[in-house]
Amino acid sequence: MRALLANRVYRRLFAAQVIALVGTGLATVALGLLAYDLAGERAGEVLGTALAIKMVAYVCVSPLVGAIADRVPRRFLMVGADLIRVVVVALLPLVGSVWQVYLLIAVLQAASAAFTPVFQSTLPDVLPDERDFTAALSASQVAVSLENILSPLLAAALLFVIDFSTLFVGTAFGFVASAVLVHGASVPAATRSARDRFVDRLSSGVKIMARTPRLRTVLALNMVIAGTGAVTLVSTVNVVRVLLGGGENQVPLLLAASGTGTALAALGAPILLRHWTERRVMLSGAVLAVLAVSGAVVLSLAPSWALAAAVWVTIGAGTGTILVPIGRVIRASSTPQDRPALFAAQFSLSHGCWLITYPLTGWVGTLAGFTVAWSASAVIVVTAAVSARLLCASGTTTVVRHSHDDSAGHDHLAGAESSEGTWVHTHHVVIDDNHRRWPSAVG
Repeated sequence: MRALLANRVYRRLFAAQVIALVGTGLATVALGLLAYDLAGERAGEVLGTALAIKMVAYVCVSPLVGAIADRVPRRFLMVGADLIRVVVVALLPLVGSVWQVYLLIAVLQAASAAFTPVFQSTLPDVLPDERDFTAALSASQVAVSLENILSPLLAAALLFVIDFSTLFVGTAFGFVASAVLVHGASVPAATRSARDRFVDRLSSGVKIMARTPRLRTVLALNMVIAGTGAVTLVSTVNVVRVLLGGGENQVPLLLAASGTGTALAALGAPILLRHWTERRVMLSGAVLAVLAVSGAVVLSLAPSWALAAAVWVTIGAGTGTILVPIGRVIRASSTPQDRPALFAAQFSLSHGCWLITYPLTGWVGTLAGFTVAWSASAVIVVTAAVSARLLCASGTTTVVRHSHDDSAGHDHLAGAESSEGTWVHTHHVVIDDNHRRWPSAVG
């Protein structure tokens, strides 16, 4: 980590991420309590809808940003997103009805959908060494965990002396500080894509994910993460207040349990990746997710603080174990010019999974109770985990011996063997102009 922080650009970007996430953590707690204040025991339904709106913004906005991220300065995109978020969170304490919450959340998350994939696609350019990049992925995931550890704990302390709506002020300061740090960083320009048409750039990331076998595995794992994560993000307020009979100042403590699991897994992932493949590490995280969501069903039948804490920690651990290797897989599966679009596609498609699980957990939990909602989540998680395992078995090879006809570029065919009118060679494959489909292996 010390070597990473010696990189001035990365240091400023990482600091911006941490500060913004601490502020976001305060807003997460405050938003849940605001929903409970406005809707009472229907808070899960309100929060589920608000988070569904967030996912719609992520799914729709991030591909648009990915299509222009190589044309517009990345620093401009990130600073602009931060300033929009400052304005929105400053308005949240003033809302008096549920529809106002929904409107402001839509704008807030549209800005986040611009910031995050641009930030993610910047890291490989700032840190070209794979070991440094892996360490940065781990550090970023730990930083995300601050939203569920330090921020909720800070919120718990502040709630003893201030009203929950004041927590939104902390979020505003976080976004201001993030904007200042990013503005002062020498963010490298993205490699310009050769695709001139906007519609081609808009769809390129999704096409690459669909055509790359190991990225199809990532798509299944996205649903594993969403199925378990929704249990904590949507249900925590009602679990504490209704299922466990706790007070509002105990909500951040249970959120912190999930963050602890994610942070521990993120710190351990680089160590595991020195000895295990990305495939093995990600599938281990999927196993943890299955255990966690099964434990949630048991919790709904036999409530206890100890079991709740264990389930929340395991959910976080499963998430962290999967997420760190995913960044490496995406980097290895793209050319520099396609990387912004691919990170945006992953951001969009992964949150498309949350768009399914957020309302499922919130609405079904409100209508039918925790047991039915979490049982449905368990079915989703188990199905997605089995699918990921089968997709891994069907093909995760990155180095393929394959053939080309004469349409491939001459530079690409340099050194290839000529065989019966085709050219055969072996190399690390990504979807690009010379490989518009994943090639079939030849003997």
